[in-house]
Amino acid sequence: MKNHLIKALILTALTFILWGCDTVEPWEKGALAQYTMLPERDPLEASMADHVFYTREAAHGGAGVGGGGCGCN
Repeated sequence: MKNHLIKALILTALTFILWGCDTVEPWEKGALAQYTMLPERDPLEASMADHVFYTREAAHGGAGVGGGGCGCN
């Protein structure tokens, strides 16, 4: 019975510790927003990749606005 109480207290303490670990304050966002985290760091490379994708998929548009060019919206 004593072991169950100790395990329950440890589990409760860990839950409270981990519960507060997921918030990011506004002043911390500047340190977390690194250049290497950007998915499209090089705009020329991104536009070239889009061009290749749309050329091979035979589709154009749909990357930022609603609709895909089929006229069904």
